[in-house]
Order: sequence, then structure tokens, then C-alpha cells
Amino acid sequence: MNNTYLDLVKQTFNFPQEGFEVKDEYLQFNGLDIKALIDKYGTPMKLSYLPKIGMQVKKAKKMFETAFKKYHYTGEYNYCYCTKSSHFSFVVEEALKQDIHLETSYAYDIEIIKKLYARKKITKDTFIVCNGYKQKPYTSRIASLLNSGFKNVIPILDNKDELQAYKKTVKMPFKLGIRVAAEEEPNFPFYTSRLGFRPRDILEFYVDKIEGNEDRFQLKMLHIFLNKGIKDDIYYWSELNKVINLYCQLKKICPELDSINIGGGFPIKHSLGFEYDYQFMINEIVRNIKTACKKSNVPMPDIFTEFGSYTVGESMAHIYSVIGQKMQNDRLFFYNHPAGYLGHWGTLPDAADQ
Repeated sequence: MNNTYLDLVKQTFNFPQEGFEVKDEYLQFNGLDIKALIDKYGTPMKLSYLPKIGMQVKKAKKMFETAFKKYHYTGEYNYCYCTKSSHFSFVVEEALKQDIHLETSYAYDIEIIKKLYARKKITKDTFIVCNGYKQKPYTSRIASLLNSGFKNVIPILDNKDELQAYKKTVKMPFKLGIRVAAEEEPNFPFYTSRLGFRPRDILEFYVDKIEGNEDRFQLKMLHIFLNKGIKDDIYYWSELNKVINLYCQLKKICPELDSINIGGGFPIKHSLGFEYDYQFMINEIVRNIKTACKKSNVPMPDIFTEFGSYTVGESMAHIYSVIGQKMQNDRLFFYNHPAGYLGHWGTLPDAADQ
């Protein structure tokens, strides 16, 4: 019987795979010699392989391009990076090298936007999608960006009162988005997302509060995000299609509306057993939007995404040393390391052999 850890991995998973391989009996992470790094810096160690960020962005852009060609989709695709996933300057600036846009969640994110502009990493044409529940420090900073000429800053309204803050403080015409509150899965602690408008309230809100004020503000975007992420199941497609159908309804009375933002939610590799068909999901998203628009005889919207973990998660790694082994029963070994325990099932070699 094979009894090395590498043999166990090969018996259990398809290995080697993207990002991981073994060279000269030592693990390589995106081509990096992990053993050499351990010898130099010791453990525990955290590392970021910045080129992986660009690889992820290019991969998503290419897949959307493929889907657009497949279905003759006439809208545009805009990739936004969700800054809350990692605020480190070297991460955000690496992502921006791929000609992308940004999404913010908090008041202090606006200070990051200002710093990036001062360092000429973005321009006033860059899309800045402003999400989240917004108190005065956040809305006032958004207004300051708009008043200073950031014409593609889009505050996404989370509730009916938020618009009033911009009406009082923004001195020039600006664009708006509305977040649609999703119905959560039955096993989720909350029945409905705490963020966004109830779908049945949006049409009325548009007619009462936005329509007729086009010289001051225009509705550009509908936004949806599901806590469970983008998954191929009835729940996801049902919620997505609610927003698509709402877009089709609104587009007939709101010609300025031209974008659907599907948020983030692409999963990333958390184990060697990870499987996910990104291209299939993108194809189906594009196909669903086109089909609904064609049926309603309205133009296809631009598609925005806000991938955060997908952008940076697979560029990072934590390296630990195994300092001991502990058997709790006949099947489970715990490998002790300085940050806690790693549990493994099955018969593994002694720690002394690793």
C-alpha cells in the first residue's frame, strides 16, 4: 500500500492541478519554490503571489467575452474589484493593472479611492460602485467624489431614505443604482436579505422619487447579491431572474437604466477537491439575461460583477510546520501546528517521516 502523503493526495484528487505541483519532491505554489521560502523565512508564513490576481481577472474577462460571442450579446462587461476583500495597496493596485473598476462598502473605502486617484492608479472615469448601508460619513464622502468630478461614481441605494442625502449634498447630475433585496434560502437565519429594497417597492419608488428628475439624477443600475454565492441551483436562477424581469419592466419607463450588477459570489479553491464550471455559469447568466430582454423587447444591459475573494483568494497561502501528531481514534489523526490543529482521515505516515 502507498503510504506517503503525496501518494494519498494522488489517490484522492486529480493532482497535480492548477497552482499546485511537486518538483524535486517539494511542493510548488504557482511555480514558487515553497521549500526555498521556508528555508529563508521560516514558518508560520503568509505569502501573496501577485501575478495570480491578474490571471483571475483575465480569466473572468475572457469567459464573459466567450459567452457574449456565443449568444451575440450586445451589452458590455465591467469587472469591479470588491475592496473589502483586501485593502492592501499592493493587492488593489495589482488588480487595477487589468483595467478594472472598484466597489466600496464603507466610508473609509472612499479615502482609498482618493489615494488611488492621487497616485494616478484610477481616473475620474473609473466606475466606483458604492454599496452597503450608508450613514452620513459614507454618503458625504460619496457626495464629495461626485462634486469633484468623478462622473462614474454610482451610489447603490440600500433604502428609501438614502436618496435624500444625495439630493441635499450633490451639486451636479449623477447616476444611481438600487439594490434588490433577495429572498434567502429557507435554511438561512433570515427570510430576506437585510440589504436593499423589497422588489415590489422599486417600481413605485422610481415613479415617485426618481422619474422626472433626470436633470439631477438618473437610475442606471439594478444590483443583486446572494449570500450563498453564484451556484447552479433553482434558488439562484429564481432570484437572478426576478431581477432580470424587474430590469425589463423598468427599462420600458426608464430609458437611462442600462446595467445589471450581479455582485460577487464566484467560489474559490478551498481544497484539492474543488470543482466548479465557471464558463457554464457565465454562459447561463448571459443567456438568461438575453432571453428575458428579447422576450420583453428591451435592450440588453451592461453586466457588472464585483468579485472580491475570486480576485485575490487564490493568490494567498499560509504555510505551517507540523510539530506533532496525535491519534484520537482508529481513523483520525490530528497534525499539530503552531496555529492549531489539522485533521486528517485515513492512514497517514508518521509525522517523523514528513
